[in-house]
Amino acid sequence: MENNCLACRAPLGKVMDGVFDTRFGIETPYVIAKCKNCNLEQTIPLPNQGELNELYEQYYNFSGERNTRYTQLRAKFINSFLYRIWLAIDGDISFHLACGTGSLLDVGCNEGRGLEFYKNHGYSAEGLELNSRAAEVARGKGFIVHGSTLEGFTTENKYDVVVLSNVLEHSLNPEDMLRAIYRLLNPNGQVWISCPNSQSWLRSAFGRFWINWHVPFHVVHFSPDTLREVLKKSQFEVVKMRQETPALWVSHTILARLFAKPGQPTRQLRSAVLVATLILLIRGLLFPLLWLGNLIQRGDCMVVVACKM
Repeated sequence: MENNCLACRAPLGKVMDGVFDTRFGIETPYVIAKCKNCNLEQTIPLPNQGELNELYEQYYNFSGERNTRYTQLRAKFINSFLYRIWLAIDGDISFHLACGTGSLLDVGCNEGRGLEFYKNHGYSAEGLELNSRAAEVARGKGFIVHGSTLEGFTTENKYDVVVLSNVLEHSLNPEDMLRAIYRLLNPNGQVWISCPNSQSWLRSAFGRFWINWHVPFHVVHFSPDTLREVLKKSQFEVVKMRQETPALWVSHTILARLFAKPGQPTRQLRSAVLVATLILLIRGLLFPLLWLGNLIQRGDCMVVVACKM
């Protein structure tokens, strides 16, 4: 295998082959490989930044979708008190319930949904977003949004919190990303991270259909140990680490197993009625299993607060 580990450059060993894009229908097959030295897992073949940018533009980025049935239902739910109750039950993996004060930077803020929550809960919130359409929507809500890469972002301001909500796993160099955040933080500042857990029971149960392989967009697949290690190398100390298994992620994995085919988009993932029905069934019927998975560190998502040392 020609690629080396992103973290330590050691050789890799194949863990799983035939992994494919279960969301958008990208035809390329991928391999999941594991470092023989530090145990970090990554996607092979590894795209370069230019290739990733093209893929985001074609498949992933916010394109101004509005007033569709999906977006209307999502907006009504997110802006209702039911959403707060749901987060308390299902798990807050985007820090939307976090309250506090100080300056906050949301990396990959998209159209600013998270910024609205952070502002309403006491923070002076700004965003970082490369997608110009999404950034303009967020600016239209009154937020300062910087159109820069994290590594290239320069400012005289320092932040008390930097949020990486499902972002770090997309990075071709997670350690460099965390070092850039270190530079932007005030003394004792915090980075808030959520990302998929490569030790999830859903990965074991569903194999190639686990929705959080999300190849090729998820470049790195962290376990609790490898995430702690990259944070330590970047001079952060983990303050809190918990695990959550969102019913949405479980429903997407089930739908991928039922409907995903290589080279074809899985349209059922965008069916608001189907997804919502499945979410409620999963949370209602599988609650003990989801709770147990989180308890034994086999949840689907890691939620981490780490402090600048």
